[in-house]
Amino acid sequence: MRYICRTLKPRRSCRGVRAQVAIRNSEPQRPPYPSPRAADEPSTPDEDWDQGTVVQERPADPELKRPSMYKVILLNDDYTTKEFVVHVLMLFFGMDQEKAWQVMNAVHTTGSAVVGIYPRDIAETKSEQVNAYAQENQYPLRSIVEMTD
Repeated sequence: MRYICRTLKPRRSCRGVRAQVAIRNSEPQRPPYPSPRAADEPSTPDEDWDQGTVVQERPADPELKRPSMYKVILLNDDYTTKEFVVHVLMLFFGMDQEKAWQVMNAVHTTGSAVVGIYPRDIAETKSEQVNAYAQENQYPLRSIVEMTD
């Protein structure tokens, strides 16, 4: 007889944990596959490996749709300076100075302008950041979020 250490958890010491395994070469071992048989022989349940086997196919991955997009709209007011609006556009929307001045002029002349289109969570966060930043700096600048068409 020979002793083999077996543990259930990997990387653990086998000290004190032993399982006795008897190795007997004189006893015939059953092969791990069915023995070949003639085509006319009936199969027995022990030899028929496919009996009772059920194969279930994995369901197809669900189709993912793109998230709804929302626009962040900056509203014009009579008290916020143009320089502050340009600063906000550069800070929160990553615009360069030239682009920020163009958008600021569009807000000033038309009363409002879309400054970015984002998924809902990002659009709401950016709008809240702009509104809070304007309030901290004592400006009435406001931004709103609307769903795109």
